[in-house]
Amino acid sequence: MLDLVLTGEIDVATDDRILAEYREVLARPKFTFHVGAVQDLLDYFEHTGVVTTAPPLTVMLPDPDDSIFIEVAAATHAALITGNLRHYPPEQCHMVRIFSPAAFLEDWQLR
Repeated sequence: MLDLVLTGEIDVATDDRILAEYREVLARPKFTFHVGAVQDLLDYFEHTGVVTTAPPLTVMLPDPDDSIFIEVAAATHAALITGNLRHYPPEQCHMVRIFSPAAFLEDWQLR
């Protein structure tokens, strides 16, 4: 997935809330990512991706904090790629296509 982003084959859709979430999550001790590499990647997302201000949506997700991802995907007409499919019940996803990373890559290769 990251190779597709870094080669410009796909764009990352994001907003300030998502970038803040990534900064917080990727800095957790359980991950051993180099702080500078994370900052470089997030700077890349911010400067080359689709940055938006997404309006709030009424969604009832298992984790309400996940609503930002649906909101940005809906606002930018993007697919959402996640390893947590169970967090995104289709009936709550405002017609956003939800893929696991493997399913997205399979779909991408078929194009």
